[in-house]
Amino acid sequence: MKKPLTLCIVLREGKVLLGMKKRGFGVGKWNGFGGKLDEGESIEQAALRELEEEVGIVAQALEPAGTITFSFESEPLLLEVHIFKVEQFIGEPVETEEMRPQWFEPAAIPYADMWADDEYWLPLLLSGKTFSGSFHFDAPASLTHNAKILKNELVAN
Repeated sequence: MKKPLTLCIVLREGKVLLGMKKRGFGVGKWNGFGGKLDEGESIEQAALRELEEEVGIVAQALEPAGTITFSFESEPLLLEVHIFKVEQFIGEPVETEEMRPQWFEPAAIPYADMWADDEYWLPLLLSGKTFSGSFHFDAPASLTHNAKILKNELVAN
């Protein structure tokens, strides 16, 4: 069974907005903004809602960038993450209970403090490419465990 999730990567003036996850799944990691779909929501509606809830901005456009399926040795669930690029938005990023936002120059993206897969697909997004793929991890990342990629496949379109 695949569980659909969303992830938005926000860009402005050549910089990338990431959020330090303060609680829940992926705590202690820099990431884009997104999450689960609520009952009856489309993937796009969920992406817009999560972006506003997690960092206080309203996307004016969502540009599909890729879809990646994540799996874990420790869990049977497959996570199907729909990734969007956001370059037009209203408002300024604000810290919330879940995320602390920060702008990064592309050369200074903190890959060492992100999910291990990000260094594979984020450069594709930043170069304007779309992509699809899958990453299989040993276990989800946490404050005490840095998830290790056991196998992966990534195709730039």
